Amino acid sequence: MQSLVQAVTDEHLPVRICSVLANKPEAAGLSWARDQGLPVAVLSHRDFAHRAEFDAALQSHLEQLEPDYILLAGFMRVLGADLVRRFRGRIINIHPSLLPAFPGLHTHAQALIQGVQWHGCTVHFVTPELDHGPIIAQGIIPVLASDTPDVLAQRLLPVEHYVYAQVLRWLAKRQVHLGQDGQVVVDGETHRAWLGEALFEGQDKS
Repeated sequence: MQSLVQAVTDEHLPVRICSVLANKPEAAGLSWARDQGLPVAVLSHRDFAHRAEFDAALQSHLEQLEPDYILLAGFMRVLGADLVRRFRGRIINIHPSLLPAFPGLHTHAQALIQGVQWHGCTVHFVTPELDHGPIIAQGIIPVLASDTPDVLAQRLLPVEHYVYAQVLRWLAKRQVHLGQDGQVVVDGETHRAWLGEALFEGQDKS
């Protein structure tokens, strides 16, 4: 969330952040957002007896905000199918694996267990099927023999920040959208994957 906000402010992107919304009042990002003068809201899932009630309240809140896009960053709740369909092509998520590999949790451990040589992150449009939405962009890093799940996660984190911010730039400039056929359309851009090690050397793209 911080990297997205900083991209907006540092680069003067044509974006107005209408709200930073969390389902946990103790979320650390909320205090940071308040310090930046951003609108902040909390809608706790614990206040609702059933998941459907929370989804309905969340949908109502989002409709009042009238956002062009909803960017998920560490929002660890599965969104209901009705809500996702209501905002089709407007909900974006980042997942710490090279989807469709390793959906769900513990992606870094899964990568090491499976012995893959490359790991990464995926920014995608959200669909009712968990972690299976159309892919907008990916960031890639090599898996090292010395990696543990925690080390791998830390090495991937700056690539996640970079890729998600790049997708935000495309969204802000109306250069990316979800087509009627369910395919991602990126105008004027051919490369949608970044090699993390090259990124650290100051080279933007692989």
